[in-house]
Amino acid sequence: MSKRRVTYYYDPDVGSYTYGFSHMMKPQRMRLTHELVSAYNMLDKMHVLRANRASAETMTRFHTDEYVQFLSRVTPETQEELTFNGSRYLVLGDDNPAFEGVYEFCSISAGGSIAAAQRLSCGAADITINWAGGLHHAKKREASGFCYINDIVLCILELLRSFPRVLYIDIDCHHGDGVEEAFLTTDRVMTCSFHKFGEYFPGTGSLEDRGRGKGRGYAVNVPLKDGITDESFKSVFEPVIEKILEVFQPSAIVLQCGADSLAGDRLGCFNITMKGHANCLQYVRACNIPLVLLGGGGYTVKNVARAWTYETACALGIENEIDPNLPWNEYFEWFGPRYRLEVVANNMDDVNIRDGSLEKVRETVLKNLSELQPAPSVGMHDVPDESLGQHLGFSKDDDDGQMDELDERLAQHTRFVYNLQESLATEDESDDDASLSDDSYSSRRRDSRVSRRRTRAGGRKRMSIVTNHYHDVPRADDALLDLCNLPPHIDEHHNGKRASAAAASRRRFFQSAARWDSRLERVFVDRVELAPPGLSVGDVMLMGGRRDRESEGPEEEVEMDDDEMEEG
Repeated sequence: MSKRRVTYYYDPDVGSYTYGFSHMMKPQRMRLTHELVSAYNMLDKMHVLRANRASAETMTRFHTDEYVQFLSRVTPETQEELTFNGSRYLVLGDDNPAFEGVYEFCSISAGGSIAAAQRLSCGAADITINWAGGLHHAKKREASGFCYINDIVLCILELLRSFPRVLYIDIDCHHGDGVEEAFLTTDRVMTCSFHKFGEYFPGTGSLEDRGRGKGRGYAVNVPLKDGITDESFKSVFEPVIEKILEVFQPSAIVLQCGADSLAGDRLGCFNITMKGHANCLQYVRACNIPLVLLGGGGYTVKNVARAWTYETACALGIENEIDPNLPWNEYFEWFGPRYRLEVVANNMDDVNIRDGSLEKVRETVLKNLSELQPAPSVGMHDVPDESLGQHLGFSKDDDDGQMDELDERLAQHTRFVYNLQESLATEDESDDDASLSDDSYSSRRRDSRVSRRRTRAGGRKRMSIVTNHYHDVPRADDALLDLCNLPPHIDEHHNGKRASAAAASRRRFFQSAARWDSRLERVFVDRVELAPPGLSVGDVMLMGGRRDRESEGPEEEVEMDDDEMEEG
C-alpha cells in the first residue's frame, strides 16, 4: 500500500478528564491508544502535533453563544442552577454530567479536529488523525449522548472554506444525528451513517431520512440490526460508498471511526472484528482523497485502543508489518489475557441476514443515490487565512493579548446586559434551529411513530444512550418560573389575561417599558415604583411587568420620535 503524509494530533491532557467513576465514557481510552501507537514505533512515521485548543469564539461557529458560555461556567456544584433544574443544555444529567474541566475537554477535542481540517486544507498532509474527536451527537445548543461540542461539524465547516464538497462517513453503532442535522439542507456536505436502528439511541436515521430542501438526497442513512458481521457490513459499506463517490465526487472525506460498532462493546450490538472495522478505512484510503480520521464512541476501553492503533497503522500503510503480539507499554496489563492486537467476533446471531433486511436496505439506498443529479457545482473564492476579527485584532485565541480601556468598558457593559438577560432567558420553541436540534425531525417507521410524537410534544422527551429509553425532561419555562418564584401578577398582560409561560419567558434583548397604543397611536411608558419581593425594578421591567392597575395612578405620557418608537 502506498505511503501517505499523515499528521497525528494528540494532547497529553485529554486522558486526564473523567465523566465520573461509573460513567460509560472514559477519556482515558485516548491515552491508552497513544501509548499503544507509541509502543509500535508509529510516531516516528507521522507528524505528531499538539493542536491549539479551540476558543469560545471558534466553537460558536456552530454552537450558540449561550451554550458555549454555559459550558465555560458550569461545574458539578452549579449544574442544577445553570441548567434550570435539568431542563436546558444538559437535559439528561446522567448521560451528560457537568464534570470538572468539561469546557477544557471540549476545547481539546474541537481544537484537534479543526487543526486536522486546516492541515488538510493547506496541503501539508494527505491524512490527518484526531482520535479525541468524533463526538457526533452534540446539538447546536444542547449536549447529547456523551457529546458536548460537535467537533465534526466544526471540522467540516473549516474544510468547506477550501473544498467544494465534503463527504462525512459514520461507522459508529449510533446514528450521527448531530452532524446530519447541521448539514440537513445543504448539498455541499453529504452525510452517510451506518448504524443500528430501531428503539436504539438516538432513535433517528431511518431510510426515509434523506435531507431537506436543497439537501434532499444528500443525507444517506443505512439502518442495520443486531449482530452484523464483517462480511455483511462489507457487502453494504463498499457498494454504498462506491456509489456516493460516483455521484457526489467529494473533494475531502471525514471518516468517524466510532469503535462501539466492534464486537463486545458495552453499548454496541454489532459483531464486527477489528479488521472488519478497519476495512472501512482501508477502502476509503484507497480512493486517494484527502481524509480526516476522527474517533467517536467506544466503551470497552481496551478494544477501542486496539482498533484505533491498528487503524493508525492502516493510515500509514503498515498494517501488514506490525506484530499482532502487543509490545510492552504502560498499560500492558489492560490487554490481558491474550495480549494481542485483535478484536475477535462472538457468537451473536446476524439478524440482518436471517430476516433478509440487509439486501432490501442496500437496494433502497443505491436506488436513492442513483436518483441524484450530477455532483453539485460550487463557486469557490479565495478564503482569507484569518477572520476579520483576527485581522483587526479584536479576536484572540489566547489570553496573552491585553484589551485597551474602551474594549474593557464595552466588555463589562456587555457582560452586565447579558447576565441581566440570562437569568430569565429560555429557548424559543418556535425557533427553526431549535426545532432541528430538540425535535425529532425524522419520518419514522410505523413501529416508532409513537416515540416520535412523544419527542415532538414540546420537546420534553429525551432518549438515554445508556438505557435507550425515553425520559421526561421538565419544561424549561416551568423550571424557570419555579426557580424565580415569580408572583402570578407579573405574568399578566395589560388586558388582564394570563400569558403562557413560554411566551413570557422568550428571550428579548431590547426590552422596554414603553408600549404602543394602537387606538391613540402614541407610545406610553408605565411607571414602575415597587418591585415584588425578591425582584428588582429592572427584573420587573425585563419581564414586561407592571403594577396592579387598581393601585396604579394615571399613565405618564411620553412623546417619542420615530427612531425611539421603533427601538421600543
